[in-house]
Amino acid sequence: MRSRSSRRPVTTRKEARSRTNEAIRAPEVRVIADDGEQLGIMQPEAALTIARERSLDLVEVAPDADPPVCRILNYGKYRYEQEKRDKERRKAQKTTEVKEIRLKPNMAGHDIDYRVRHAEEFLNEGNKVRATVRFYGRQIVHTSLGSGLLNDFASKLDEIAVVETPPRMDGRQMSILLTPRTGAAT
Repeated sequence: MRSRSSRRPVTTRKEARSRTNEAIRAPEVRVIADDGEQLGIMQPEAALTIARERSLDLVEVAPDADPPVCRILNYGKYRYEQEKRDKERRKAQKTTEVKEIRLKPNMAGHDIDYRVRHAEEFLNEGNKVRATVRFYGRQIVHTSLGSGLLNDFASKLDEIAVVETPPRMDGRQMSILLTPRTGAAT
C-alpha cells in the first residue's frame, strides 16, 4: 500500500542558460573575441581551441542568428553580470498595488481623517487606494450615507488623487477606487 505522506517532488524553474563550450552543436559559428574583435565564421572546435588558449569559455550569445554568434569570455563573470542586469530591470519595474481602506457609514470625523492620512501615504507611494464602506444589518437601507462618505473621502484626497471608479455597490459594500495623480507619486 502507498503511503499517504508521499508527495510529488518540488520542481524548480529551469533557467534558459546559454550553451557553452562543447554544448554548442552548430556546424559553423560567428566568433567575437573577449576584446570585441570579430574573428569571423569558423567551426566550433576551432573557436573552442582559441578560447582554451586564452583560458576562457566559448559562449553562444545569439543562438537564433545565422550562423549563431558566440563570444569568447569568462562564463562565470558573464552569468553574474546578466543576473545583475536582470535584477536591476526587475527593480526598475514599478509595481502598483491596490491598498484597501475600510470605512463604516456612521464614522466620526476624526476616524475619517485618520484613514485619509493613511490613504495619502499609499497614494504618495504610487499605489491605488480602494475605499470600502461595509453596511451591517439594517444599515443597507441608508446607502446614501455610504455614497456621501466615499465622495467626502475622495474630495479630501482631490489634490493628490483621481477617482478611477465612482462609488459602486457590490453586495453589502460600496467602494470607490482612487489612483494617484501623475507627478504626485514620489
